[in-house]
Amino acid sequence: MEKKTKYIWYIIAICCLILFSLILIASLIDIGERLRQIHISVEIVFYVLCAILIFFGIINPIRIIVSSPDLKIVTTLDENDPRIYKTYKAVAKNIVANNNLPAESEVLLTDYHTKEELLINLQYVFQTNVKKDLNNIIINHAKTVLISTAICQSARFDMITVFTVNLQMIKKLVSRCGFRPTYKNLSKLTINVFGTALIAEGLENMRLEDILPNSSLQAISEIPLIKPLLSSVIQGVANALLTIRIGCVTRRYLFSDGTIITKEEIRKQALKEAAKLLPLVVADTLTFFPKKIIKFFTKKKNDNPETENA
Repeated sequence: MEKKTKYIWYIIAICCLILFSLILIASLIDIGERLRQIHISVEIVFYVLCAILIFFGIINPIRIIVSSPDLKIVTTLDENDPRIYKTYKAVAKNIVANNNLPAESEVLLTDYHTKEELLINLQYVFQTNVKKDLNNIIINHAKTVLISTAICQSARFDMITVFTVNLQMIKKLVSRCGFRPTYKNLSKLTINVFGTALIAEGLENMRLEDILPNSSLQAISEIPLIKPLLSSVIQGVANALLTIRIGCVTRRYLFSDGTIITKEEIRKQALKEAAKLLPLVVADTLTFFPKKIIKFFTKKKNDNPETENA
């Protein structure tokens, strides 16, 4: 029964990738046909650039994720099986290659004598050097999603951006850890990423009237340009929250593939962690807004004679 369930996840994930590929190709062909009106060479150059971006943005990350070792195999093998030592060595090699480790930690993963010594060294390096960087990866990619989806007003572009950035985030988390989740959990992540991308496309049609009460809308409408700006920011924040959730779920899968953990626990923990990280993402993203806009509102407050007298 468990094997059947596993294959169902595989099939759904593959269908999601195929559907996303069809949406992406249709969008590119539509843009290419418009560029053809300028000149056929412009269309060809566009397709070549898109092919390069798709390779480095989508195909290569998938290749890196899938080709990474799976630590769960260690828990299902006999302790004397030589494949265990081989898996540990592959993980150690990946961690050294994809992390800027201190010299002391790098020696621990390159100069060892037994399987037991390597396992102890892996656990030490992972806890002291690798684990603390994972949140930074999630925060940086959430900021990218927030800014890009807040600025761009194209629903289809938002979908492609969210899918690609989430995929890049998972690739970086896997590369930094040196191993990947199981294929079953990777399939679940693929479905989550595709679902997040679809939500991002739907958020483009979101209106402030659906979120804020009329009294707040009337106050906002009196400030020039604030209504469309606030709507874009809310869309960006929502997409950033979904991206953080994907990152937290990925991290949970990486940490829990050798242990038993329920889907409900993963969801609860991911939402809690996402709620903690979102304020950090929003605070960091505020630095990207033009200082003149911030000065305009702060100046308006300071110029109020009542506040000065108080």
